[in-house]
Amino acid sequence: MNHVLVVDDDPMFRLMLRTFLNKNQFSVTEAATGKEGMKQVREGTFDILLTDLRLPDHDGIDLLQESRNLHPQTPVILMTSFGDIKTAVRAMKLGAYEYVTKPVNPDEILMTMQAALKRSQESGRGAAEDELEFVQGQSEAAGQIREFIELVGPTRMSVLIQGESGTGKEYIAKMIHMNSKRSQRPFVAVDCGTLTKDLAASELFGHLKGSFTGAYADKKGQFQEAHTGTLFLDEVGNLPYEVQVKLLRALQERKVRQLGSNTDHEVDVRIIAATNENLLHAVEEGRFREDLYHRLNEFGISAPALRERVADIELFARHFLKNANHELEKEVSGFDAEVLEIFRNYSWPGNLRELKNTVKRAVLLTRSTTISQEQLPEELVLQAQSAEAEPAPVVASGGSSTVDLKAIAEHNEREMIRKALQQANFNKSKAARLLNIDRKTLYNKLKLYNMEV
Repeated sequence: MNHVLVVDDDPMFRLMLRTFLNKNQFSVTEAATGKEGMKQVREGTFDILLTDLRLPDHDGIDLLQESRNLHPQTPVILMTSFGDIKTAVRAMKLGAYEYVTKPVNPDEILMTMQAALKRSQESGRGAAEDELEFVQGQSEAAGQIREFIELVGPTRMSVLIQGESGTGKEYIAKMIHMNSKRSQRPFVAVDCGTLTKDLAASELFGHLKGSFTGAYADKKGQFQEAHTGTLFLDEVGNLPYEVQVKLLRALQERKVRQLGSNTDHEVDVRIIAATNENLLHAVEEGRFREDLYHRLNEFGISAPALRERVADIELFARHFLKNANHELEKEVSGFDAEVLEIFRNYSWPGNLRELKNTVKRAVLLTRSTTISQEQLPEELVLQAQSAEAEPAPVVASGGSSTVDLKAIAEHNEREMIRKALQQANFNKSKAARLLNIDRKTLYNKLKLYNMEV
């Protein structure tokens, strides 16, 4: 029986979840605050951690980081309101396995937990994007990525893939590996975002028994595991500076030394790295070594955000629909036209991962053969509707019309507020929650735009 720690300040929700999980062969420990959750994490051992993002005394991300430091192999799943998705995406960068949006569907929680446990019990590799499956896109950006993969794949060049979380960076890395002369050799992925300073050196280079507290046996590092193959360093920008020095030495000399050893081991690996931040900025700020940056960036590829490849959204949505049908044993045939239009207008801050979650949730909820607007989170619908193409405010300038960016911003904000109020039946508190702002801010906006309610 797997042991789960549930951290949430709503006692009725915890009761519901505990009852449901007990019926599905989970033992449950509960905590109502971040402080209680921290205590449980420090004193106990759990197979999985399920925590609300907003706790009365702590941010759920604090609990995530504490858990990752003490128990790096324990999957963490965040529960969050739709308006906090950007924060949830940041949590994914910090090592969360997945997030689910409230109101939570118990079956969705169970599926996510089972997938997390399965992943944890497999090879122990950490890259979260390995969970995503992809199809080749049809957009111009997708075509350029395919061309780059075909060009750089057969070479020995190091590749740096940059893009937001959830854009398929590991998929690109795997395709490079499959197009290389090492395609029949190991592909080893390391999620650098989950590695602490002490853990990173051991994970990358290995250690000998007794080299530090808790080193109960010799362990090969990921460099040795990837020998003759490809080593994928996901979120490489998160590596501690001291480990960057050791990584640079390993790349330059093609040798690694296990912690506690005086012997070097020769390694033959092709390096592919990925990051969700601009490493040049990190170099300028002194957080990332410039020489390591140039060593990794022999060839650069940019993974575009989903909002930058609108032409591919329907293709990906139908792919995720097929997967969700198989996983949930359903036969949903497609999407209403208005749903596809909403998908095209929404900004997708969580990129492909968010689209996958949205489609799976809709498949779970629908009682029909098609997915309609009713199965989508209302906040997603609201944001997409407010972003629909409307005539842009213009001002005359020397006989020609030019776009007034400030007027556009004000126009869009006013429309978003108006639609939120309508959605909330003009309940200002609910409208503020839909907009992810407090009531005082909403009142100030209403006054600014002379909106009588």
